[in-house]
Amino acid sequence: MCFPLKPTLSSPSEMSSSSREALESIMRAGLEAVHSGNAVSRWVRRLPNGSLRVGDRILPPRAGLWVAAMGKAAPHMAAAVEAVSGDHLRGGLVVSPEGHFQGISLSLESREAGHPFPDQRSERAARDLLKIVQGIPDEDILLVLLSGGASALTACPAVGLTLVQLEEATRMLLASGADIGEVNSVRKHCSSFSGGRLAVASATRKIEVLAISDVPGDRVDVIGSGPCSADETTFSDAREVLDRFGLTERIASPLRDYLEAGVQGKRPESHQADAPGLQGVHYRVIASNQDARSAACQMGQRLGLRTVDLGEIMQGEARVMGARLAALSQGVRWAKPILLVAGGETVVRVTGDGRGGRNQELALSAALEWDRMKRVRKAAILSVGTDGRDGQSEATGAFADEKTVRHGLELGLEASKALERNDSYGFFSRVGGSLPAGPTGTNVMDLALLWVDEK
Repeated sequence: MCFPLKPTLSSPSEMSSSSREALESIMRAGLEAVHSGNAVSRWVRRLPNGSLRVGDRILPPRAGLWVAAMGKAAPHMAAAVEAVSGDHLRGGLVVSPEGHFQGISLSLESREAGHPFPDQRSERAARDLLKIVQGIPDEDILLVLLSGGASALTACPAVGLTLVQLEEATRMLLASGADIGEVNSVRKHCSSFSGGRLAVASATRKIEVLAISDVPGDRVDVIGSGPCSADETTFSDAREVLDRFGLTERIASPLRDYLEAGVQGKRPESHQADAPGLQGVHYRVIASNQDARSAACQMGQRLGLRTVDLGEIMQGEARVMGARLAALSQGVRWAKPILLVAGGETVVRVTGDGRGGRNQELALSAALEWDRMKRVRKAAILSVGTDGRDGQSEATGAFADEKTVRHGLELGLEASKALERNDSYGFFSRVGGSLPAGPTGTNVMDLALLWVDEK
């Protein structure tokens, strides 16, 4: 993702006339703080005596290091490991979506796989990772590098199910507005890979997991569907998710029957915390949405803004959250411009035929809310997916201000109709508010920045 930055911004008065440039500068600071390569380098490094530290462990001189890297940030994470591991590195596999290996050269085997929906490459990658960990010598260390997208990239159906059935269920859940925790609850109970199964399959019990969190609350059992984590959900939880969204009777009958058998106790649950294979797992979240928000606030302060971290409040429907943030922006009062920073991950209920994503829909909803107000202070919002892509569009997010809706009307575009059709990308790409997509080397959910003029 590339922002056309103007780094000379240095004063509130200058930012008042260029809110977009200011917000893009602040967003860049937030993303740089959670870049996966930098985060990994803090936990995999050479010590002064020449030893290699991996997470909480120090490799003995002759011990080997094996790498299983999965997710949108996997290439950058693996590159950081290769840079310092030397002859300790024995092998492994790096799996990421198409386009994410661009500009990165790795000695480890690297593969592209399906995302956001799994494909046959995903299943092959998962099965090959299981084979790799089963052959690791006991004295060696398995380093699992986990980031958002791993669930689809390593989708491996349980015995009796097919990848097509899992993919269809995933599409239905996402289109219905299920959040990542709900989607992964279903995934884990239909998988041969997630829900702790990768760790249990490993021949070595020395497992270090370094994770970039893309889930609310940084829950380790949800990140990447928890291939090395105990599962806190049950078959009953998975079925309840499908019931809640009216999908139980719509999913493939073999999948429905499989889950029902699990509810009745005829199939084993995902691995719990006392599973032998999970006892040797050391887990560390090395970058999160909070880290990005903190860096954004610090940059805002350096630029002379009064900053407020709203926390991880972005949840629920994107259009509802956008309206709330817009209303909130008009309720704050201060003697200088204010920066509000929010994080999290909303959902979109797809009912129209347009293109967009949750960040663009959130920004469009905020613009509509400002337009509905009789008196509105100057305000702007920049909302992006930190992984560099927003939904099924060619954008990572969008910029909007209190004039965006009127600007659209001048071009013959009605923002309200675009929102109804879930066509936020179509709207912003024409009014100039769209931000181009591109891998960022990280994924810590979404980040929204609101700039509000002084009273």
